[in-house]
Amino acid sequence: MGDPDTSHMNFSSTSSNVTAVVRKPESFHTAVTKIVVTVALFISINYINGTLVHTFNKHQILHMNPRYILFIHLVVNDMIQLTAAVTLFVYTYVFYTINVSLCCLLVISAVLTTQNTPLTLASMAAECYIAICLPLQHSKLCTAKRIYVTIGLMWLISAISVLPDLFVLLATEPLEYFYSRIVCLRHILFQNTALHEKNNLSNIVLLVIVWLCLVYTYLRILFAAKAADGDAKKARNTILLHGFQLLLCMLTYISPLLKQALLYWFPEHYRNSLFVCYIIIQILPRLISPIVYGIRDQTFRRYLKRYLLCSVTANTTDYIERHT
Repeated sequence: MGDPDTSHMNFSSTSSNVTAVVRKPESFHTAVTKIVVTVALFISINYINGTLVHTFNKHQILHMNPRYILFIHLVVNDMIQLTAAVTLFVYTYVFYTINVSLCCLLVISAVLTTQNTPLTLASMAAECYIAICLPLQHSKLCTAKRIYVTIGLMWLISAISVLPDLFVLLATEPLEYFYSRIVCLRHILFQNTALHEKNNLSNIVLLVIVWLCLVYTYLRILFAAKAADGDAKKARNTILLHGFQLLLCMLTYISPLLKQALLYWFPEHYRNSLFVCYIIIQILPRLISPIVYGIRDQTFRRYLKRYLLCSVTANTTDYIERHT
């Protein structure tokens, strides 16, 4: 394995949700354990999310519900995000440096999906608000076609935040640079200081807008829930969960301060502390989406159970036929 001289590498202290943990020399057993834990969580979470996506695709009735369309978009976005994060983690832990072209692919994937997360949460909160506070207009405003257009706009907004970085890189660096190897950090890959300031500003504006959207929808639904049925109260709790998800997303932006705090609090266990933070901030939040809708939502849970039961029955039948 590589022998880097830094103990932690944050792939996106500004907008990417990918963190690569590297270290000073440590035991082979410790390094392998960290990689195995990370990959095991990656496989488990993506398996759960993949099951949710397959359940959605299997039931046509879910395709017309704007709430589940946005949910599946969030799940797929999480899967892409997690894949980029774990790929960079493992590759960096083993080799330390990475090919510039591959680094560009991982950085762009990470930035796009990271920017998509708060935008999707805001869209889901807006859909809940319309369903509870404007029920007569919900079917008109939240059609499947409009939701897909909204998702397209999310990707466009996210692309606008990273494409200038890529264009500047292509215009200023020679072709040989893309065949070289670097430590895959966004601020190392894109070294223009003006771009760093642009990214910081865009992140602040994005998060402020999303927070205003969540607070507004929560307060409106809260007032509606006082004199309404259980659906309004459930929607209010859902908005709170969206806020919690957004808080976890924001932890990425304060990672430099968090690293300093960990170094101050746990100087003897700094590398292990960074790894625990990596798991909590980058990996485990990908489990929240399945919990919010895949398990908590009664409608989706019913279809998920139906799919799982059918799968178990089919597998049992095939096993019996093969052994009789």
